[in-house]
Amino acid sequence: MSTPPRPDRDPPPDAPEEAGPEAVAAPAWRGWLRVLPLVALVAVSIGLLVGGFTRWFSLDQLLASRAYAKAWVAEGFWRAYACAYLAYVATVIVSLPVSVVMTTLCGFLFGPVAGALVSISAATTGAVVVFSIGRTAAGEVLLRRAGSRLGRLAEGFRRDAFSYVMVLRLLPVFPFWMTNLAPAIFGVRLRTFALATLIGISPGAFIYASAGAGVETVVAAHQEAKEACLVAGGIACDAALSLRAIVTPQLVATLLGLGALALMPVAWRRWRRKTI
Repeated sequence: MSTPPRPDRDPPPDAPEEAGPEAVAAPAWRGWLRVLPLVALVAVSIGLLVGGFTRWFSLDQLLASRAYAKAWVAEGFWRAYACAYLAYVATVIVSLPVSVVMTTLCGFLFGPVAGALVSISAATTGAVVVFSIGRTAAGEVLLRRAGSRLGRLAEGFRRDAFSYVMVLRLLPVFPFWMTNLAPAIFGVRLRTFALATLIGISPGAFIYASAGAGVETVVAAHQEAKEACLVAGGIACDAALSLRAIVTPQLVATLLGLGALALMPVAWRRWRRKTI
């Protein structure tokens, strides 16, 4: 039986298709698209801060329109509640430093419990949005290009991420935008960040909302002090009402104590690692 003749040589393999300009440019475009949301967010934040948008969130401005705001809430509670939630989320996303004023206003409008709950949910939602943008845009890139020192810092932060994030939320020392982006850059998991944020901001939210619910008492006391100053012939009797009249040293001490409690698990684990 005869066998079929073999060809003189194997057929050449198919030549690879040349990559078009679109295929070459795609990775660069994807990189720019990842960074674009963060760049846009920073640009909007700077524009609002430079434009003086935060002056509309001063305590004096809010107190001056408190009667109108109360009437607006009375006309439709849930509509006002939803608007307050969306406005709070927006201020967190664009990183306006008005969280304390917003929480105080929510307490004034909706009461201590409802005001605290809408503040907690809105602040957590806005923080998760900023965290997600920061992690997608810059987190992996910065960690890859960072030195070993920052890498070790990020590893230590991730190890005790829940406690660290909760302390950052409890203590109003660092700007809110920084406490949203730093965990994203250090590679903290979204679930850990969201839960620690939710728990960490709750004590302060209830404190500030309770203070807002009693703001009429503070305003009345401030007005009495002003009238007494005028009767006594004082000169500087028109001092503006500031947050110091609401945020007392006792409230700050309470938050500091809670922050110390949140750090206790971290201290315990480090002590155990040294003794074992």
